[in-house]
Amino acid sequence: MKNSREALSADFDENIALMDRILRYGESFDLIKRTMTMSGCRTVMYYIDGFVKAELMQKLMLYLVTVKDFGSGNPGDAKRFADTSVPSVEVDVTNDVENIVTNILAGCTAFFAEGFGADCIIIDARTYPARETSEPENDKVMRGSRDGFVETMIFNTAMIRRRIRDPQLTVKYLSAGSSSRTDMALCYLEGTADPGYVKNLVSKIQNMNTSSIVLGHRSVAETLIKNHWYNPFPKVRTTERPDAVAASILEGNVVLICDNSPEAMIFPTTIFDFLQEADDYYFPPLTGTYLRLVRHAVFWLTVIMTPLWYLLVMHEDILPQWLMFIVPSESGSLPIIVQLFLTEFVLDGLKLASLNTPSTLSNSLSVVGGLLLGDFAVQVGWLCPDVILYMSFVAIANFTQSSYELGYAFKYIRMLTLLLTALFGVWGFAAGLITGIVLAAVNKTVDGKRNYFYPLIPFNGKALARLFFRLKKRD
Repeated sequence: MKNSREALSADFDENIALMDRILRYGESFDLIKRTMTMSGCRTVMYYIDGFVKAELMQKLMLYLVTVKDFGSGNPGDAKRFADTSVPSVEVDVTNDVENIVTNILAGCTAFFAEGFGADCIIIDARTYPARETSEPENDKVMRGSRDGFVETMIFNTAMIRRRIRDPQLTVKYLSAGSSSRTDMALCYLEGTADPGYVKNLVSKIQNMNTSSIVLGHRSVAETLIKNHWYNPFPKVRTTERPDAVAASILEGNVVLICDNSPEAMIFPTTIFDFLQEADDYYFPPLTGTYLRLVRHAVFWLTVIMTPLWYLLVMHEDILPQWLMFIVPSESGSLPIIVQLFLTEFVLDGLKLASLNTPSTLSNSLSVVGGLLLGDFAVQVGWLCPDVILYMSFVAIANFTQSSYELGYAFKYIRMLTLLLTALFGVWGFAAGLITGIVLAAVNKTVDGKRNYFYPLIPFNGKALARLFFRLKKRD
C-alpha cells in the first residue's frame, strides 16, 4: 500500500474496486467477498474463511436482510446504522483503508454498503484455531494451577484477568511488523508499574523497524534490544504460566504478550529472576526457601564443576590424601580435556536427537542412547567413568531452572573456563570465571537502567534476601 493513510471515498463502486486491488481478490481462495442486495441497497462483506464464526455470521446476515434503512450516504449514517442495526459485541466504524485491510487480515469482517458513504463497518466475529490451555511442558510444577498460555492472545489476557480483578490492570494493544502486523498486548498495573518505563517500552515497540514478528518473543527481543553476539546471557525472561505472569504484574513488572506465541515476556529482568520458580510459592516458606537454595547451589555449580575438577586433576601432586579419590584411576585413551569437550558436544547431540524423535519413542531412546553410549565409550577406552559422572551432574543440573538460554550461557562460560584452565592452569580458571562475570555485568536489560546483577549491584538487602528466602512480607 503506497499511501498508508488513504481514506475511503463516497463512491461505493470505487471503494470496492480499491479493496479488490489491495486485497488481491481472486488470488487467494480463503479471502471471501460476499455480495448481497438488502432492501435495494448493495452491500459487500470481506472476511477470511476460517477466521469467522460461521453460525454467528449466518444469524447476522439473516437479521440484516430484515433491515429497511441502510442510510443515504450522508456522514454519520454508518455510525447510526452500527449503533442501531448491527447486533454484534464488537463493532467499529472507520474510513482508514490501512485499518480496514489490517482488520480483515486479522480475522474481522469489513461491511460495505452504498448507504454508508465514505465509511465502513468493522464487525469482530472472529475465532482463531487454538489448543487447550494445558500445563506448559517447560514450566511444570508439583503443586498449583495446571493451565498455560496458548498461541491466541485474547485467551492469554483473559487468563491474566481471571487472576487480577483490579481495574488498575491495563492491557494496552500494540501492533508491530510491516508485513506480519502482529498483535501484541502490554500488561501492567497502573500505579504500581513505573510509568516512565511503560512509556519508554511502548515507544520502543511502536518504533520497531521490522517487517515480521512471526517468531513471537524471539523476534521482539532481537528487535528491542541491541544484542552483541559474544554475550550469551538472556535479556528477557519468558514464561508460559499465567500465575507467574500475574504475580510479576502485581510486583510492578511489565508483561508483553504476542499473538501466535504462548510465551509472555517479563520486563525488566535480572539474572536472579531466572532462578525463581512457581513451586517456591506453592509450598510453605520453609520448603520454598529450601528448594530455592538448592536450585541456586546446584545451578551455580554447573559453571565450575568440570573446570575445577580438571584443575585439581592437573595438580594432583599438591592434593591432600583425602581428596585423592577425585583423581581417575583410569584416564582413558583420550586426554581428559578432549573427553570433557567431546561429552559436552555428545550431550547436545542427544538433546537434538530427542527433540526430533517421535514422542512415543523419545523418552526410551534418549535414556537408552545415553546409557549405551556412555557404557560403550568407557569399555572402548575413549572416556573414563569420572568424566561420565561429572558431565552427568552438569547435564541434569541444567534442568533445575527452565530457561534454555541461561543454561546455554552457563555452558559457554563453562567451556571457555575449561579451555583457559587447560591452557593456563589456575590463572586460566580465574580468567574464565571473571570473563563470565564481566559478560553478565555488562549485559543490558531492555530499559538499559537496571543492572543485570540487581539487587546485588546496586545493593538492595531486602530484595536480595527475598531472592534466596521465602519471606511472607514484601516492601
